[in-house]
Amino acid sequence: MTTVMTTADPEQLKTEALAAIDAADTLDALEAVRVETLGKSGSISAVMKTLGKMDPDERKVMGPKLNALKTEITEAITQKKTALEDAALEAELAAKALDLSLPGPDVRTGTVHPTSQVFAELTEIFANMGFAVAEGPDIEDDFHNFTALNFPPDHPARDHHDTFFFSADDQGERKLLRTHTSPVQIRTMLSEKPPLRIIAPGRTYRCDSDQTHTPMFHQLEGLVIDKGVHMGHLKGCLMDFVKAFFEVDDVEVRFRPHHFPFTEPSAEMDIGYSRDGQVLKIGTGDSWLEILGCGMVHPNVLKACNLDPNDWQGFAFGLGVDRLAMLKYGIPDLRAFFDNDQRWLKHYGFSPLHQPSTATGLS
Repeated sequence: MTTVMTTADPEQLKTEALAAIDAADTLDALEAVRVETLGKSGSISAVMKTLGKMDPDERKVMGPKLNALKTEITEAITQKKTALEDAALEAELAAKALDLSLPGPDVRTGTVHPTSQVFAELTEIFANMGFAVAEGPDIEDDFHNFTALNFPPDHPARDHHDTFFFSADDQGERKLLRTHTSPVQIRTMLSEKPPLRIIAPGRTYRCDSDQTHTPMFHQLEGLVIDKGVHMGHLKGCLMDFVKAFFEVDDVEVRFRPHHFPFTEPSAEMDIGYSRDGQVLKIGTGDSWLEILGCGMVHPNVLKACNLDPNDWQGFAFGLGVDRLAMLKYGIPDLRAFFDNDQRWLKHYGFSPLHQPSTATGLS
């Protein structure tokens, strides 16, 4: 490092300072030059302190020269500092250069759960039929979950071994986890005027657990309320749904008489199928598979919702979303849906970029 000499000659100070700045090859060396020249005890600062002892004429000459010198040396140090910092950055980048020809890191991508996928497919199919989506709370009261749906007081579903009940509240009422999404139908009929055409997707809860049942599962129910609605409308709606969901041009179906408290007449819908080894073929075959329950809305349900059965009729249906996912995508055990096993989800999951399109139908 060049040492700056202490002298009263501004030109000599300038020459020595610029030479020292030019010779500085590190930021530390440059900082030492700054201290030697512009620091409190630096060469330029020392000369600046002598101005007070000069006579006025001499001060008028030396003052501007020393101020100009100080400004020039300051700018020279700033420029040198910028150059040294840029050089250090370039050296660091060169030492840490990336080989862009190497493969990138393995990025783990998420997948859509089969239940979510089927929810999206069902919603689109029924939306194309003119159904709106309605939702309701998971925690329900007895009126919406049972009474308004025509369940008798001694119905087994009201027992603790079938339904999850909460402790009684201050008014003595026991709330419960809804056993179906039918309460959404009741809430809709009570809050909106017909005609109505809704689907009610969501979680439901029952005390049951085996290969095809879980304590928490997913349902989608549909409701149509209008004038002149009959069983033929119900059958046509569900047949169109089955064709769209299983993506078959034709499908054999049958409706077997059944009993549900909230519909009359009631039926279970079966679809024809056959097996080719372990593959289940939906549409035709000698075997039958029950996939949903349905029926005409019971007059007592209409009355509970302040609708006159002489003026309004309707049909309703309910299906298990998880079970439909098992049928369509060949998933053998319902319990695996809730195991949070990423290997299972990677195998059965769906790409989030490959979802149904309401404009073009199923992807």
